[in-house]
Amino acid sequence: MDKKELAHIVIERLKEEYPDADCTLDYNEAWKLLVSVRLAAQCTDERVNIIVKELFAKYPGIVELAEAEPEDIEAIVRPCGLGRSKARDISKCMRMLRDEFDCRIPDQFDDLMKLPGVGRKSANLIMGDVFGKPAIVTDTHCIRLSNRIGLVDGLKDPKKVEMALWKIIPPEEGSDFCHRLVFHGREVCTARTKPHCDRCCISDVCGEFNQI
Repeated sequence: MDKKELAHIVIERLKEEYPDADCTLDYNEAWKLLVSVRLAAQCTDERVNIIVKELFAKYPGIVELAEAEPEDIEAIVRPCGLGRSKARDISKCMRMLRDEFDCRIPDQFDDLMKLPGVGRKSANLIMGDVFGKPAIVTDTHCIRLSNRIGLVDGLKDPKKVEMALWKIIPPEEGSDFCHRLVFHGREVCTARTKPHCDRCCISDVCGEFNQI
């Protein structure tokens, strides 16, 4: 079985297992997702979803958040960790959206990458979830599971994993596939405990499982 065939099987199995898998960050506007994904670095989505309630209540729009002092943003987001750098990036990002993008989230990958604090993972998340465009979000779950399953071989660098997955994952499947990997990584193919291979829907085709 080659990697494209393996990817097809994994995609279909995870669709059946997690039909409603979606982004686990709560948001109702694109700019809010942009803020939340920056805060989610080295922090759980659950904690971010709690913290941003206060942030968005105090600063309900891009303009309001752009006008806020970074120190005031930091005071709210500090529980997410790395408060100073995250607050600085959020402030700069909102000001750039206000000044250069007319308070609109750009729908081009390269434009998203120009925003402070936005890397490939964040840009892909926005492209897929907000604009419905092809995207592969290489977060820790995606990297860990792609290696374990055998979709990629010994790759840890997020960009290298992304580029390898683009070769075997149909573009229209990428975004949802990555969301399903998050759910599977949290519930079954866990990082901090032994993976629960006995209840894994893809154990029969998993490279790591079949090496045990």
